[in-house]
Amino acid sequence: MAAPQHKHYYSNVQALRGGKPEQGDLALTDYHLVFRFPPESAAAPDPKAKKHTKQVWFAFHIISHCALRPTPPSSGIPSSLRLRFRDFTFVSFNFTDDKQARDAFEFIRAKTCRLGSVDKLLAFNYSPPSNSLESKINGWDLYDARAEFRRQGISEKSADLGWRITNINKDYAFSPTYPAVLAVPSKISDNTLKYAANFRSRARIPTLTYIHPVNNCTITRSSQPFVGLRMKRSIQDEKLVGACFSASTDFLDGNSPSPANASIQADHSPSSSHVDLSADSPDAPTDMSLSDTERMEDELIAAPNVMYDEKTGKRLIYGAQQHNLIVDARPAINSYAMQAIGMGSENMDYYKYAKKVFLNIDNIHVMRDSLDKVISAIKDADISPFPPNRDLLMKSKWLKHIAGILDGSAIIARQVGIQHSHALIHCSDGWDRTSQLCALSQLMLDPYYRTLEGFIVLVEKDWLSFGHMFQLRSGHMSHESWFTVDSDALAGSAVRPGENDGRGDVVENVMASAKRFWSKNVTNDKEAGSDQEEGAAVDEVKQATAPNAAEEQTTRLRDVSPVFHQFLDATYQLLRQHPNRFEFNERFLRRLLYHVYSCQYGTFLYNNERQRHEANLRERTRSVWGYFLSRRPEFTNDRYEPTIDDHTKGRERLIFPKLGEVRWWHQVFNRTDDEMNGELNASAATAERVAAYQASTGFSESSGIPSESASMVSTSPSPQPPALTSSQSVLTGVETAHAALTPEAKVSPPSLNKSASTGGMPAALGALQDKISGLAIAKGVFGGHANSSSAGRQDADDVETVASAAAVEQELKSMS
Repeated sequence: MAAPQHKHYYSNVQALRGGKPEQGDLALTDYHLVFRFPPESAAAPDPKAKKHTKQVWFAFHIISHCALRPTPPSSGIPSSLRLRFRDFTFVSFNFTDDKQARDAFEFIRAKTCRLGSVDKLLAFNYSPPSNSLESKINGWDLYDARAEFRRQGISEKSADLGWRITNINKDYAFSPTYPAVLAVPSKISDNTLKYAANFRSRARIPTLTYIHPVNNCTITRSSQPFVGLRMKRSIQDEKLVGACFSASTDFLDGNSPSPANASIQADHSPSSSHVDLSADSPDAPTDMSLSDTERMEDELIAAPNVMYDEKTGKRLIYGAQQHNLIVDARPAINSYAMQAIGMGSENMDYYKYAKKVFLNIDNIHVMRDSLDKVISAIKDADISPFPPNRDLLMKSKWLKHIAGILDGSAIIARQVGIQHSHALIHCSDGWDRTSQLCALSQLMLDPYYRTLEGFIVLVEKDWLSFGHMFQLRSGHMSHESWFTVDSDALAGSAVRPGENDGRGDVVENVMASAKRFWSKNVTNDKEAGSDQEEGAAVDEVKQATAPNAAEEQTTRLRDVSPVFHQFLDATYQLLRQHPNRFEFNERFLRRLLYHVYSCQYGTFLYNNERQRHEANLRERTRSVWGYFLSRRPEFTNDRYEPTIDDHTKGRERLIFPKLGEVRWWHQVFNRTDDEMNGELNASAATAERVAAYQASTGFSESSGIPSESASMVSTSPSPQPPALTSSQSVLTGVETAHAALTPEAKVSPPSLNKSASTGGMPAALGALQDKISGLAIAKGVFGGHANSSSAGRQDADDVETVASAAAVEQELKSMS
């Protein structure tokens, strides 16, 4: 790329970061803000100073907020720009001339949220220096879907493992948001796939993403089914899911499928070709010590679900597995709300060869709000050297969300890697929470994905190819509301830490007011601050409305969410807890997050594989993987130990998170470990000292604390666990064809009891179905075909859907 031309240049500008001022010159190019210090006026007379001039570059598209604070000349306070970047850098620039500040503000705004087209981003104008190592590496060649499936043992030329590669989506007509290369069970024809597609949102059918090399168990993924309040079914979908759960077993045991939707075999243990990694096996990893929460989760999933052949009386096992799972990543109430608009979750009466678990992972709106609270806690990092607001950090529940995602992924990894089970994962559309769970569980299961190249393949496969909407979730085209003018500054006041600095989103405030008014009228003046789960259920329904082609060129605030950021944060937790098991280091994750937003490379542009193919990004842009591979030493973990030995502690194939040790990824927030984790580390140290003292004095729960030491223990501060306590779990329910269980008690709560009068649907939904006819829900809500390739709706339909969801929310609340 040619040297950037300065469009605007401002001399003697003061930069503030962490409360420390630095005098320099500010230059604006088409794509970057460049700050040079010391200023040229100071460096020119002194050759030594000129030699030591430094430059700091900021890409325009990592700006997440820009506030102009104009001040009158009579105030004596310089006009300023306060910038917050997506990599959590906070900088203020003070200008001596108010006109310069306004000029810079308008120029930056024009180069971010007013571009109008994706192909005006930096990626289409960037190329590395011609003589650099990066220019010689084509990162686009690193991932090949067929090669990755071939590595897993699936190809047209290799032995049949029960799976085949289908070309049904080679032109993206079958499912526009799915990859061109799909792996499906060998015994399922393309014709069956076409019928099954009608039962899944956006035709995102159950398809393979991973087959375990040790026990041949699989992870498949999909979108939610079209169940609706009438509890609809699809024979083809049931057949496909059953085949996914039995494909590998059919190959290993040489049995033909019977009945049509599952492989039913006499009760027997896994094939001898499998390595038994169950917790009580001699082949089990040496560090497989489960917490109370993990043990409870496994016991709940393993609860008997016994069925017998009516003719032979033999016990039936589907796919030679007892604990095959359909994993719905959503809170159960969100899934029920989706049924009101014709979607929802599987009716387990038709999937008797599996159990379904609900994970309490919140949707994109809750996660966005959580990160916003974290930002509020650190937002004064430009003008203040003080630590973040720890109360706001705690209220954000960010660590709780990260721990929940890790917990859900560990459940899947344990079922696949230890319990020899298969798992089908979905959320709503299968491109946010589903991608998180699929990728993290594979990271725990397979050492290959913990190498640099393997992690790149994992991101390409489960995020980019399977259609995570990077452009919409990342807000690449920016938004007008991210640029604000603080009119209060005209009074001449200076901004101080903790004050409102004009960052409030006026549009969002208006929308919030409208939402409160709407809720008041639709839900009969229900109290403000309703239960968060129910509000999340409404958001889930709203989220079902996808952007149309025109909207995908712009940023919609409700679509922006830190989903991929959370995946990288969860990966950081695993890296931190298992520091010698990853080839890459923490800086690799941090720079990857930066380049998701920088728009310097084409890798993360657009929303799915089809759009990137149609935009011809491979020829028009560079891949970010070339950047990383050309700088491998910078991103390599010096402590990495590649040897795998399940009988040696620290070298096992499988790794699992320690939920009690989840910590803030302080580096990504540009803070020290003590600033972000000081209290958590102190609490953990206190807990360790108490545990050590109790062990040394013979303390046990049955005998109690010895009287002579009771005073000492009682005076110790009560440690606050950083993430999940032993009683907390992301698992909120288990459903089978006959029962529904919850982690709190292995009995069916009233809201989940089966209702015979409603065909086996939960009682709450049965009552809801009886009442739904009296609600003003428009015909289009149920009649619209959600599997449309555009899947876009007009604003009036959006409002109608919200009204329907609000009514459903009120009904659910009244029956709780």
